[in-house]
Amino acid sequence: MKILNAALVACTLATIGATAEARDLTVVSWGGNYQDAQRKIYFEPFAKQTGKPVLDESWDGGYGVLQAKVKAGIPNWDAVQVEAEELALGCADGIYEKVDWDKLGGKSKFLPAAVSDCGVGAIVWSTGISYDGDKLKQAPASWADFWDTNKIPGKRGLRKGAKYALEFALMADGVTAEEVYSVLATPEGVDRAFKKLDELKPNIVWWEAGAQPLQLLSSGEVVMTTAYNGRISGLNRSEGKHFGFVFPGSIYAIDSWVVLKDSPNKDAAMDFIAYASKADNQSKLPEFIAYGLPNIEAGKLVPEKFQAELPTAPNNLKEAIALDVDFWTDNSEALTQRFNAWLAQ
Repeated sequence: MKILNAALVACTLATIGATAEARDLTVVSWGGNYQDAQRKIYFEPFAKQTGKPVLDESWDGGYGVLQAKVKAGIPNWDAVQVEAEELALGCADGIYEKVDWDKLGGKSKFLPAAVSDCGVGAIVWSTGISYDGDKLKQAPASWADFWDTNKIPGKRGLRKGAKYALEFALMADGVTAEEVYSVLATPEGVDRAFKKLDELKPNIVWWEAGAQPLQLLSSGEVVMTTAYNGRISGLNRSEGKHFGFVFPGSIYAIDSWVVLKDSPNKDAAMDFIAYASKADNQSKLPEFIAYGLPNIEAGKLVPEKFQAELPTAPNNLKEAIALDVDFWTDNSEALTQRFNAWLAQ
């Protein structure tokens, strides 16, 4: 009986292994018009080039999701686009495969901030204030305006989470962009940010997925919202909207491609990342959606008519700040717990 059971277990494991090996390459990104663009310029051409299917799924972020998939055994995702904090945490915890930089032509081809032992920069993007220019007569110019419901009545959309909400609250309270993280690094600064959030809380509509702010603005449920700059430009082009985006006070960051540890398709996933990181391919993205490009040569290939909308354009960087990844890696857990408790009050 023991021999039979052992044989059954071995057979089951072999079947699972064969199933895992047979699974199609699965690439995961952020959905909405951004992923629509990726499908056209990365997913479908790569599948055609290799002659093998590429499945694509979307997610809303959250390091715990990736951690659970890897800890459970063979993950059902292969290449995933992650935010900077998720990249740093996953690299430290060893849940990503190491990047084969030779496959990508070397690290020197990329912005220094886009280079990691286990991640490859995919986009440079900004989070800031967006509004519908057809509906709002007086456009907001700052976070103080975003908070001022007397000056501009109506609901506001905010991404549901401590990250970004706390920085924006401090800027609304008069903290300069350059001083945000030094203030937020103190207990008094954290208290100050939550106190400022208290003021706006009754007028906040929380969102989680990147496509939601566009829906909130289109429906008129909010008069302004935080949003990702590329989504705004993408919708303006595809649907003829006149949504505005405020770069002063915005926060920019780099998203990266990673390959989950023990992916059965890790070689194919790295081949995909190399394909999506080629200058000729990456340079096509701003035609669909205005995100900056980590491949240095790709940035030079973008047509001039698309340059002004990119978060990496010199004028757009002037009063914007970079997301402090180290701060959020060190403080994310504690501030998320406090944010969730505050939200539940």
